[in-house]
Amino acid sequence: MLRALDLALLRLLRTRGHAPLVELVVLRYSRLGDHGSLWLWLAVVGALVDHRRRPLYLRALRTVAVTFLLNYATKIAIRRARPLLEDLPPLSPTVSSLSYPSAHASTSFAGAHALSAVVPAPPLYAAAVAMALSRPYLGIHYPSDVIAGAALGAALGRLVP
Repeated sequence: MLRALDLALLRLLRTRGHAPLVELVVLRYSRLGDHGSLWLWLAVVGALVDHRRRPLYLRALRTVAVTFLLNYATKIAIRRARPLLEDLPPLSPTVSSLSYPSAHASTSFAGAHALSAVVPAPPLYAAAVAMALSRPYLGIHYPSDVIAGAALGAALGRLVP
């Protein structure tokens, strides 16, 4: 039943709102999340510019890096293949064929949580949700990959010192 729901949600995200310009914008935004790049850059720039709160930005940098590494270890351990919908191929290539959990979702939620100590939380979490949703929209992850990634990132955002 959960697998059927996962596939139904994936198909919904792959078939709604797919005008060419929207796909291009989502694809480019999603690429900002490769390897946690968006969140790492926000933390680095913050640390360079805001000397008073540098330790908070450096914590965010550590949090995103640790999250990315633990996410990768989890992918290796679980080895879930990326989704394949015969009639709806993915809209972006990927570095790995492993899907669970979504590193874009995990690093985004970890980064949003860690950076919310120095930046207003609502835009950070809006960016994290958009990043997470971009992955099944592009056909690269199942929705459950994104939920698991978001949960992992949210937990590590609180736990990494």
